[in-house]
Amino acid sequence: MAKTVLVIGANRGLGLEFAKQYAADGYDVIATCRRPAEAAELRRVGVRIEALDTSTSSSIDSLAEKLKDDSIDVMICNAGVYGPRSDGLTDMPTEDFDLVMRTNVLGPLRLTLAFSDNVARARGAMVFMSSRMGSISTMSSDSGIAYRASKAALNAVVKAASLELGKKGVRVLALHPGWVRTDMGGPQASLTPTESVAGMRHVIDKASDLHGGLYDNTGALIPW
Repeated sequence: MAKTVLVIGANRGLGLEFAKQYAADGYDVIATCRRPAEAAELRRVGVRIEALDTSTSSSIDSLAEKLKDDSIDVMICNAGVYGPRSDGLTDMPTEDFDLVMRTNVLGPLRLTLAFSDNVARARGAMVFMSSRMGSISTMSSDSGIAYRASKAALNAVVKAASLELGKKGVRVLALHPGWVRTDMGGPQASLTPTESVAGMRHVIDKASDLHGGLYDNTGALIPW
């Protein structure tokens, strides 16, 4: 029986590449996006597409109910936003900061709660796209403060989830994909989505050894 992968936020960039690679290797892929009717490239991949807006609890609850009987071997939470692009400490509209935190932190927490039983059933892995920018001990730039704060908070959620869900056989980890040529990373980035995702998939396959930490796309541990 093929393993099942749930890719959250799969209409473009890294999420789309995860869906493509897992589908090409014979996995049953459930890919989510906010507006399936507009996800033409994702539809061409030939995976099961479900509507999901991670910023609303009702949308998460609806998908969780639909998938309640499914075992999920790997859940990849890729949904995220960068928010205001800033250099240094700067104020920003409350609604902009709230959107970043709601999408990058509260959404993943709700997804963890909604699908932990599905993943525990398969003794699988829950994987969260984080960033080296969320590492406090390695921080050497003050740019993108809202994004940095959200990823540091996400890392705390991942660590807490690893402590609780590890007891149920669920492996939980955060991944830094590297500097990737996506809408967020820009055209000058050093990695293609194909290269980044191939590396991260190898790390995910090693998740029985890599649990409760933040790792880059080569499997190297990044300090919190």
